[in-house]
Amino acid sequence: QVQLVESGGGLVQAGGSLRLSCVASGSIARLPYMGWYRQTADNQRDMVAVVTSGGQPMYAPGVEGRFTISRDNAHNTVYLQMDDLKPEDTHVYVCKAGVVRIGDSHTEAHWGQGTLVTVSS
Repeated sequence: QVQLVESGGGLVQAGGSLRLSCVASGSIARLPYMGWYRQTADNQRDMVAVVTSGGQPMYAPGVEGRFTISRDNAHNTVYLQMDDLKPEDTHVYVCKAGVVRIGDSHTEAHWGQGTLVTVSS
């Protein structure tokens, strides 16, 4: 069994900062990628930022320069540092990881439960 647990959401004023964390646990051999997605009003999940196991990041337009994704491979953790937050950044942020289980060879996508970020104007 694999679990992703997020933390760090909350209420912040526009221009403020928050740092999200997501820890993956369970029968994990490798995590080829870890990232953050925003859940939209119609339950779609839009990519915010993803980072590979080698540390290569990718960002959605509109967050590059304000958000920074990083990971701690030793602790199976991914972070999202969010600076200069805007009211339109208000969403549930969901962690996603590509997981290769111990004894397996293919990559499965796993999702966390999400953490709410609210930015007031």
